[in-house]
Amino acid sequence: MSTETVDAVVIGAGPNGLTAAAALADAGWDVLVLEEQPQPGGAVRSAELHPGFRTDLFSAFYPLGAVSPAFAALDLESHGLSWSRSPNSFGHPLGPEDEDAVVVSRRAEDTAADLERRCAGDGEAWMTLVEQWNTVRGSLLKLLLSPFPPVRGSTSLLRALGPAESLRFARMLALPVRRLSEELFGGDAARLLLLGNAMHSDIPPDAPGSGVMGYLLTMLAQDVGFPCPVGGAGALTDALVRRGEHAGVQLRCGDRVTDIDVEDGTAVAVRTAGGRRVKARRAILADVSAPALYGKLLASSSVTERARADLQGFEWDTPVVKVNYALDSPVPWRSESLSRTGTVHVGADSNAMVRWSADLSTGVVPESPFLLFGQMTTTDPTRSPAGTESAWAYTHLPRGVTDDESADLLAERVDAQLEAYAPGFRDTILGRTVQRPADLEAADANLVGGAVNGGTAQIHQQLFLRPAPGLGGSRTPVGKLYLASAGAHPGGGVHGMCGWNAADAALQDQRATGPLRRGLHALGRRVMS
Repeated sequence: MSTETVDAVVIGAGPNGLTAAAALADAGWDVLVLEEQPQPGGAVRSAELHPGFRTDLFSAFYPLGAVSPAFAALDLESHGLSWSRSPNSFGHPLGPEDEDAVVVSRRAEDTAADLERRCAGDGEAWMTLVEQWNTVRGSLLKLLLSPFPPVRGSTSLLRALGPAESLRFARMLALPVRRLSEELFGGDAARLLLLGNAMHSDIPPDAPGSGVMGYLLTMLAQDVGFPCPVGGAGALTDALVRRGEHAGVQLRCGDRVTDIDVEDGTAVAVRTAGGRRVKARRAILADVSAPALYGKLLASSSVTERARADLQGFEWDTPVVKVNYALDSPVPWRSESLSRTGTVHVGADSNAMVRWSADLSTGVVPESPFLLFGQMTTTDPTRSPAGTESAWAYTHLPRGVTDDESADLLAERVDAQLEAYAPGFRDTILGRTVQRPADLEAADANLVGGAVNGGTAQIHQQLFLRPAPGLGGSRTPVGKLYLASAGAHPGGGVHGMCGWNAADAALQDQRATGPLRRGLHALGRRVMS
């Protein structure tokens, strides 16, 4: 078995792994990234599935990426990344017959005027919400994206709002999105803007935590839009790769890590399927799912019985079915406003969203699915020839339902849903491909069963409880081993912060004295005992 030695090994070349690698290399570390797929990117990749049409295979719009402290610090624009935005950020028709769908415009004043036209008072309420966002923006993003406990974010938020308003704001974010939307707005159109964005996660609309997601994504849409990389999602990965190489990162694709060697409670090396052993002087960072790290890469002797028991309760988010379209013309929406909109929430008013969520909770393949629809050429004209549209739709199966038959049935219902909102849609299709849960997992092992969030976003598996009690955050009970994936706080979304936080933890631990460093990991082992 051949052996080599580096300062740090990063397992996985998704956006979190590549971000972590660049951060460590910037600190002068010798970093090697090992990726099992033939190309880097994880769930940030694109391909030409139909001649002349560029398709994002997984994620596509990156509002969190546009405000990510990690991506900003890496200055990805200097390494080829360029953002593109649609004229309207997103829209949400009230139903199939809606010919005047509400949209979020580039200017908050335009959005407010449209909402005021629909329901008196909602325009003013929108501007009040935007003003609040402008006040809390930096503090809230720091609070949500920084390692837990987010002391600096909490302190700056308290300073920005004051004690009384901070309590009101905390209550607002704790509300389920249905209740939040009802308290903020009088009309259905404005309420749907929050509700639809909350459904980007797997949190039911009547559950705590859904309000945070609805508020965050809606305000980001008004603030920075729903941007995508010019040329395809893969352009973001390309920029991360170039940024890492600029700092000295080595990237090796097609090299699957099978084991992490642990000696005296400390991770010392990784082994690959090709028979290579790579020693790590300083750290090993795993951009893999939490169950894969603790259940596959580490020997059972390195994981306490309590940790194994807690991870038995790890909950994945619901499986995704994605349908990709090459269209010979723009989508023939009933509502003309949607023709200038990058993201469209299709298929549900507030009550229908609850019914859809109930279907997912009770194991029923939804007959009328709520779906996210992306018009990529509308957002980035480089994606397909002029006058055409590269588009996709994705929706969810019930948790645990991942068979191809159910996926194909749901994909047919996606087509029918789009036809209802855009009569003649089927006639525009030049090419169509379905990505089933098994296809997603085969292309990225972190997307287990088609789950794209690294585990449920519900409150029982967030913050210090992510991925499990006692395992919260990037540090693990094994010395010099860090979880750098969406399985750790702050979780899913393309922002690189899981990798950034893991790299920061590794750098902090290296700067600590020997006794302090040993004490930190001894504390982790006691928590899990």
